[in-house]
Amino acid sequence: MADNPGLGEQALNKAAEIGLSSQLDEVESLDVNIKTDPLKLVQGEVDSVTIEGEGMVMQKDLRMEEFEMQMTNVAINPLSVAFGKIELTKPTEANAQVVLTEADINRAFNSEYVRSQLQSQQIHINGKLTSIEPQHVEFRLPGDGKVAINATIKLVETGENQQVAFSAVPQISANGKTVSLENVEYGESDEISPELTKALVEQTSELLNLSNFDLEGITFQVNQLKVEVGKLTLQAEAYVEQIPSS
Repeated sequence: MADNPGLGEQALNKAAEIGLSSQLDEVESLDVNIKTDPLKLVQGEVDSVTIEGEGMVMQKDLRMEEFEMQMTNVAINPLSVAFGKIELTKPTEANAQVVLTEADINRAFNSEYVRSQLQSQQIHINGKLTSIEPQHVEFRLPGDGKVAINATIKLVETGENQQVAFSAVPQISANGKTVSLENVEYGESDEISPELTKALVEQTSELLNLSNFDLEGITFQVNQLKVEVGKLTLQAEAYVEQIPSS
C-alpha cells in the first residue's frame, strides 16, 4: 500500500482528531494515523491506529507535554465509516506513553481546581481546626526518582503563612490506577502539622492518578513510572472500547 493515506483513512483520521479534540480543554497538536487498505476497511479491519498529541490539556487543568498511543488489529463496524465514525466492534488494547513536565504539574497545582480542593479541607494545627488557603505551590522534579514540593500555605483563621517542604518517591499501586508518595522526607523547616503535609501529599497523588487522563471510551493502567530531572514519563496499557470521533 502506498504511504499516502486513502480517502477512507483521511476521513477517519479527521473524524478521530475532531472527536478527541472535543474532549480536551486545549491542544497544541493532535495527529491520528489510521493504517489499512480499502478492501480491509470494507471488512471492518484496520491494521493500526496511532494517536500522537502535544500540549493536550485535560480536566483539572492537567497538561500533557506529549501523548502517544498505538493500537494494532482493530476491528470496526464498516458501516460506521460511511458516516465518518470509528465504531469498534470489540474492545482492543493499546500501548500508551504520557510525558508530563515540571511546568505542567506546577500549572495544575496552582489551578483553581486544586486550590478549591485544598481550601475545602479543615486541618488540625496546634490542636485547632483551621481552613487553609494555598498561596503558592512549587512542584519540582529534581531527579533521583523523587518529586519535591515547596508550598506557602495561609492559615485562614490567623492570617499566618506557613512553609511546607518535602520530597517523596512516587510509586504505582498494584492495580496501576493510582500513584502514592512513599519515603516522605521533610525540608529544612520543622513540620508544622502532619495533617498539612498529608493534605499536600494526597493532592500530589491525586494529580498523578491516571484516571485523570481517561478519555471517553479509553481507560489507562500504568505499568511504569519514570521520574527524571524536569519530566515524568508514564508507560501504560490502554483499554479501548471506543475511539472518540466527530
